[in-house]
Amino acid sequence: GKGLTFDAGGISLKPAGSMDEMRYDKCGGVAVLGLFHAIQSGAVTPKHRVIGVVPASENLPDGNANKPGDIVTACNGTTIEVLNTDAEGRLILCDALAWAIKTYKPDACVDLATLTGACIVALGHELSGAMGNDQELIDEVIDAGRRADDPCWQLPLLDVHKEQMKGTYADLKNINSPKDGNGSTAGGAFLSYFVGDTPWVHLDIAGTAWNQKAKDYYQSGGSGAGVRVLIEWVESR
Repeated sequence: GKGLTFDAGGISLKPAGSMDEMRYDKCGGVAVLGLFHAIQSGAVTPKHRVIGVVPASENLPDGNANKPGDIVTACNGTTIEVLNTDAEGRLILCDALAWAIKTYKPDACVDLATLTGACIVALGHELSGAMGNDQELIDEVIDAGRRADDPCWQLPLLDVHKEQMKGTYADLKNINSPKDGNGSTAGGAFLSYFVGDTPWVHLDIAGTAWNQKAKDYYQSGGSGAGVRVLIEWVESR
């Protein structure tokens, strides 16, 4: 789960207006911790071994920060052009995915991240976006979300989306062209390069992880999106 404890955007600085809310950019990682709290407390008893990985970081401008145009190397050797430093979550998440899959060789992998504002444009604040490389696993996760009242909606992940993420001066670039328009699926397409053949689902919880104001039984602030779908999915496997 993506764990950006605060995301100012780095050198590609975000507008000041709602920057205080960027402490919620860690909600993917927090959802993973929520699952493990439930397991540790005995509320959830998985039938299989469950591994959680939370890459944690801040994204702030300073003299040592990534700059647009930098090329970085992921832990699996993939080189990445950093065209926008505010697309940083995928840079820490791709390392976490590649490392976890190489180290633990899981049967299935689910990541959660407040990855893209584009997912909010696509699905609003009521649905998390789901995409991946294995339709059976995608269906499992979406069904778990339905049962847990933590709903997810499948977004496409096409070869053309993966092609958009290929770099000019490196293997990949961390954003696609603004003219492409598909910001949320571009994030998923980028991550797909780091999971190999492992069945994998990416949940973009950017629209569901944070409540601007109280509604129904939710308080304002963090909603806990992702925790229930993870618990339901783990218990059902």
